[in-house]
Amino acid sequence: MTQQQGRIDLHTHSNVSDGAMTPAEVVRHAKEKGLAAIALTDHDSMDGVPEAMAVGRAMGVEVVPGIEFSVQSDTETHILGYYVDHEHPGIREMIGRQLAMRDERMEETEQLLQGLGFDVTLEEARALAPGGIVGRAHFARVMVNKGLIGSVKEAFDRYLGTGRPAFSGRQALTAREAIHLIRDAGGLSFVAHPQKIELPDAELVVFLRELKAEGLCGLEGYYSEYTPEMTEKFQRMARELGLEISGGTDFHGSMKPHIEIGSGMGNLCIPYTVLARIKELRGCPA
Repeated sequence: MTQQQGRIDLHTHSNVSDGAMTPAEVVRHAKEKGLAAIALTDHDSMDGVPEAMAVGRAMGVEVVPGIEFSVQSDTETHILGYYVDHEHPGIREMIGRQLAMRDERMEETEQLLQGLGFDVTLEEARALAPGGIVGRAHFARVMVNKGLIGSVKEAFDRYLGTGRPAFSGRQALTAREAIHLIRDAGGLSFVAHPQKIELPDAELVVFLRELKAEGLCGLEGYYSEYTPEMTEKFQRMARELGLEISGGTDFHGSMKPHIEIGSGMGNLCIPYTVLARIKELRGCPA
């Protein structure tokens, strides 16, 4: 099998954001799982990109430089950027703003969890974030470690997920701003896991059409939490809107142990042709 015939994962995280592996470990893990390519898409950070790309070159795993921006929304809206210049001044400035807002968001999460009676602190969550960037998954892991909840997934389903009682939606960036910033930094923008936006299909189509007018390139057509029906729906929606598709697991290592790189919850298989089309759109060599 050639690299171009292999499987890929365009939505992975390292401990630079809220994963549990270093960037190098994520790439090595991808190699062990037989993946031809991954995108490192840490939340509001690109610090792990140089390390991941260097290890990828050494190990024969293609690494796409990426980022995942959380943006303002009544629910949960994330924008993935692929082939973004990690040294672009606008990217560096916005990452700083996003991280400051993330600190505020995590302080609010701490207060909300404590208000629900959970004995958890931001310091405990920070101790589980070797990259220094705390996310909801770290609070979930603290809850599991202290026996307050059965699993990270349960913590999200009951308390930390969109619309749940400990969810904080504070964000510094709008979707439009994220799309323009990614474009200015040489990248391509995709809406991640659109089901989490929680709009009826007709309204989601209008939203995506508006973002396309701002420069949105596509949406996530493969994802760990999709049912077969959702996969078909979102890929059809992309085709009808003239948008491209990306695909990934949202791998976070042991922070979300039910999700494996490349295969999600066990049955995800994203073909290299998805990345080949993204590269064609950007004008990258095959």
